[in-house]
Amino acid sequence: MKPDSFEAPDYYNLDDLLSDEHKLVRDAARQWVKREVSPIIEDYAQKAEFPHQILNGLAEIGAFGPYIPEEYGGAGLDQISYGLIMQEIERGDSGVRSTASVQSSLVMYPIYTYGSEEQKKKFLPKLASGELMGCFGLTEPNHGSNPGGMETKFKDGGDHYLLNGAKLWISNSPFADIAVVWAKNEEGRIHGLIIERDMEGFSTPETHNKWSLRASATGELIFDNVKVPKENLLPNKSGLGAPLGCLDSARYGISWGAIGAAMDCYDTALRYAKERVQFGKPIAAFQLQQKKLAEMITEITKAQLLSFRLGQLKNEGKATSAQISMAKRNNVDMALKIAREARQMLGGMGITGEYSIMRHMMNLESVVTYEGTHDIHLLITGADITGIPAFN
Repeated sequence: MKPDSFEAPDYYNLDDLLSDEHKLVRDAARQWVKREVSPIIEDYAQKAEFPHQILNGLAEIGAFGPYIPEEYGGAGLDQISYGLIMQEIERGDSGVRSTASVQSSLVMYPIYTYGSEEQKKKFLPKLASGELMGCFGLTEPNHGSNPGGMETKFKDGGDHYLLNGAKLWISNSPFADIAVVWAKNEEGRIHGLIIERDMEGFSTPETHNKWSLRASATGELIFDNVKVPKENLLPNKSGLGAPLGCLDSARYGISWGAIGAAMDCYDTALRYAKERVQFGKPIAAFQLQQKKLAEMITEITKAQLLSFRLGQLKNEGKATSAQISMAKRNNVDMALKIAREARQMLGGMGITGEYSIMRHMMNLESVVTYEGTHDIHLLITGADITGIPAFN
């Protein structure tokens, strides 16, 4: 793969709206990605392996629970800082960002928000440092867009709970030390349980033959009469709203992450168009190529402003689930379209591993599906503005 000479587009001077801390956090993540991710990621994607050696670096740049308070091992940063870190990591690769998103928003967030003080002290510092890695079990073989129909169940076994069921499409599962798993009790109420790697009957088979997120570890969670200590139940929230609250945090991070992937595709296409000569001049001199580039930078700029404003609302505790849904849907769709246009601008070179575009394009096919599909997010907005849910 070519050397990483990425330059971030900032057409509307968004940097002027960022604090010095925001820029320091972002720049540290950007330099780490250039140094540690870009040189190796194409090779790992080709091999369909996760680069485990980057976990310590992710922890060092604050990618694991950046908004978790320092008393629990987090960096105590705001939501815009979290978004900027996700943007920079996904600029490198969506699969690497998925690892950080899951650890932060789907493992640390529920433990911090719904967990007991004992659970927070036991797990959060080790998750923040990367000593422990986690995953999140909601999606099931028969229940994707309808998580409320989940079949994974637990019953009271006296001094423990007995958990049975299966989860599918779980990022980080093959190497996770713990899993935050959502299951129904005997009354049909959804609760979160912290499952630990050494619990008997718990296994995590890896999912192979993926064309997308190839440098990310994906798998299943299988529970066969797993005995779960009662103190591992998350006590402070139950019902479907509990896991959906985690998804709000993750979707917000994805709205920023997708911008990073789009930026990388745009920057690659712009540089290539200036260097590639056909008919005696750079292809950047042709109207159709300028049209593509102009539309790309316009859509990136709109997405940047959307996520920045959403970050302000998150900081103020005012962001709604529907607002977060809109940003996730819009920005991932934007990134996918830019990846496809950028790929065309590079011609045949666009499908090779010498450039990042095709990898981004394949990765984004997963990102547009997970954490709520594009169509489901359209229905979330539709229900919000009409007051009429159309999910079934």
